[in-house]
Amino acid sequence: MKLSFRVWILIIALLLSLLAIKPSFETGVLINSVDKDSPAFEQGLRQGQIIKYINNEKITSREDFTRIMESLFTNKQEQRIDIQTKDSTYILFTNQSLKITVSKIPLTRIKTGLDLRGGARALVKPDMDVTDTQLQDLVDVSRNRFNVYGLSDVNVKGVSDLSGNKFMLIEIAGASPNDLEELIEQQGKFEAKIGNQTVFEGGERDISDVCRNDASCASVTSCNKQQGGGYICSFRFALFLREEAAQKHADITANLKLDDTGRYLNESLYLFVDDVEVESLLIGSSLRGQVTTEISIQGSGTGTTHEEALKATREQMNKLQTILITGSLPYKLEIVKLDTISPTLGHDFVLAILKAGAFAIILVSLLVFARYRKVKASLGLLLTSFSELFIILGVAALINWNLDLPSIAGILATIGTGVDQQIVIIDEAEKSKSISIRERIKRASFIIVSSYFTLVAAMIPLYWAGAGLFKGFALTTIIGVTAAVLITRPAFADMIKNIEV
Repeated sequence: MKLSFRVWILIIALLLSLLAIKPSFETGVLINSVDKDSPAFEQGLRQGQIIKYINNEKITSREDFTRIMESLFTNKQEQRIDIQTKDSTYILFTNQSLKITVSKIPLTRIKTGLDLRGGARALVKPDMDVTDTQLQDLVDVSRNRFNVYGLSDVNVKGVSDLSGNKFMLIEIAGASPNDLEELIEQQGKFEAKIGNQTVFEGGERDISDVCRNDASCASVTSCNKQQGGGYICSFRFALFLREEAAQKHADITANLKLDDTGRYLNESLYLFVDDVEVESLLIGSSLRGQVTTEISIQGSGTGTTHEEALKATREQMNKLQTILITGSLPYKLEIVKLDTISPTLGHDFVLAILKAGAFAIILVSLLVFARYRKVKASLGLLLTSFSELFIILGVAALINWNLDLPSIAGILATIGTGVDQQIVIIDEAEKSKSISIRERIKRASFIIVSSYFTLVAAMIPLYWAGAGLFKGFALTTIIGVTAAVLITRPAFADMIKNIEV
């Protein structure tokens, strides 16, 4: 049987989905994070690399990695550690833990949400109405605070409901609700100190403005290759103090001495968030005892490549700008909803519903065969239903969408809708034999397209409903039904035409 143009489009879509999903059979462990103060980071190990061997021992799981790490540091003597990643080899001499966290290598590029990985999720609301800009500042400050506390795999974003209420959604993999609740309820504080004296605090009381998004007063100034390897980039941006804070800075620095270079004072400006030091800055000699409302903040970032160093420098500059603007949380937060998800529960639940969905598709195919006595039509229904699932997963992998439980529910709803529409095509093809098969398929297509626009119209408001908690369901449903109308349904219609002719 000659394949039609629409069937070829379906085949091409499946191949592209396979490329997007990109199944992996890689062995080893994936580096989730590397402490910046560790020997591993200094030697060039970075997040996203795959560790294959440690001291010539093959690493196939997290258990292997943990076992080897525990055996290496039974004493405090310095030793050589050879780490072979997928792309390079690193040699470390250390007597301390490598401070690396690892995870299993994902089998595909499909990303999963907190529901499937496990952790805690909180929906919080500021104690006052905020604008979109204020909400983004709150998100930036909160994300920075979690980074300061050393938490990894944190997702913080602003969301809103249909009534226009603005919330902040916080998700932390591996954390308990009590841990998350404790961090959220602490409003926090930002302080800049010289010695033991507070010069100024974050927020509008002491800081009038921080230069951002303006190359004339905030930019990466240089990037150079280091002698020992790697690159270092420098940045500079302007900080504007209010008069009272500027006077306090002048009084504190008036009696300070210069350092050995003569370019800076012998004391640094230390930045603290919730009493945890996050940065120390050199103070230029020209600022000693001077009442100035404008201070130039400088810093740097490093990386093994020019691009990595540039990215690290921009992130460091943005981090400093954020904590200087509103280092402490600018609003008290109310926890509207607090959840915990077990990764085992999420994994088992997904397997259960996917098995149920597959069983339902197979059962419907058997019922179609029993009703119409057409093996090809039943197989076509089975093929296109699973094709829709594959295409949805391919699109999710392509756009880096995190599949959570609402997304899985959306996939099942899409498959259910698809089965209904395919039965409409089969049923219309069996009716009114006096009318041509082309006309019968055309009538079925009209019903399907009408149903499509009705469903999409219902999903659009749901995308924002519930402060974005139903976004996964709405998005996967829209992706699925759109792929169905444009790709799988026309292909299935052509299959039925060939069967009926």
